[in-house]
Amino acid sequence: MAAVDSFPLLYREISRSCSSYFEALALVGALYTAHRTAVLLRNCYTLVRVHFLPRIIPCKKLSQRYGDWAVIYGATEPVAKAYAEELARQGISIIFVTQNQTSVRDTAAFLSQSYGVETVLVLADFSLDQAASKPIKEAMRGRDIGFLVNCVDESFASPQSLIEMPEQGLLDLVNRNIAVATLMTRLVLPGMVERSRGAVVNISSGACCRPLPGRVTLTAYTGYLDHFSRALHLEYSGKGIFIQSLIPFQIASNRRQPSSSSSPSTSEGWFVPKPEVYAHHAISTLGVSNRTTGYWPHTLQYGLLHCIPEWIWVLGASVFISSS
Repeated sequence: MAAVDSFPLLYREISRSCSSYFEALALVGALYTAHRTAVLLRNCYTLVRVHFLPRIIPCKKLSQRYGDWAVIYGATEPVAKAYAEELARQGISIIFVTQNQTSVRDTAAFLSQSYGVETVLVLADFSLDQAASKPIKEAMRGRDIGFLVNCVDESFASPQSLIEMPEQGLLDLVNRNIAVATLMTRLVLPGMVERSRGAVVNISSGACCRPLPGRVTLTAYTGYLDHFSRALHLEYSGKGIFIQSLIPFQIASNRRQPSSSSSPSTSEGWFVPKPEVYAHHAISTLGVSNRTTGYWPHTLQYGLLHCIPEWIWVLGASVFISSS
């Protein structure tokens, strides 16, 4: 082989022999760019369709679309109370299912006085197994139940490992957020199927999107509620029932967030809305999207979250929790 004494000559020879490979790589790059552009446009369209158009275009009243009564489980959580108030503002009467009436009595009285709707308090002790369903069935009898709202309860404010949680507290937490939410859905669905209309809204958390150190149970039972909702939607959407999974991120004065601090109180902001603001946005997505954050800034966070590799997310969450 002759010695090469000119770099431009060497470059031309290599380029000539590899031109087909360069063209193939350029085609792959162009296809990838087109794919990412299409995904971005689709996500922008979904954001507008789910979060903005329903608030601009008028539609039928919720009572006409689904029914006159709503059953709320988990109303001790601020976001569930705000969602109940938003339903009451639109003329929906409320049945509160709770294990502690004192925590919900004031909310029920406020809704009745402010919006002129009926409110019913049902005390259900779910530790009694099937006996707890009897007062709920009695309260629903003869009423047009159009909504069921299940809201997860996060009783432990600070991150802690699984072995640090008390055994009874762990059992109660799993029972309230998995077994009872499933039972409530089982109790309400037959009437909805019979009337061929209704909506089931399960409010979990953005924590279901990624694993979190110190939040094993939170990611687990919110993940269950999210997948439970999606499976139910596939099974019952053809029967006129809309099942929605709401996965909010951080909400002011609420512990529901994908990465917790040691203090349950949070400052308000654009990405940290008040429960009332969140509920107002979330209820407009009812009937539009079966799985959504319910609040468009949270949807931006959700998109960003999926762009971050999981190992980076877990490392960042660990550092944040250890510094809290």
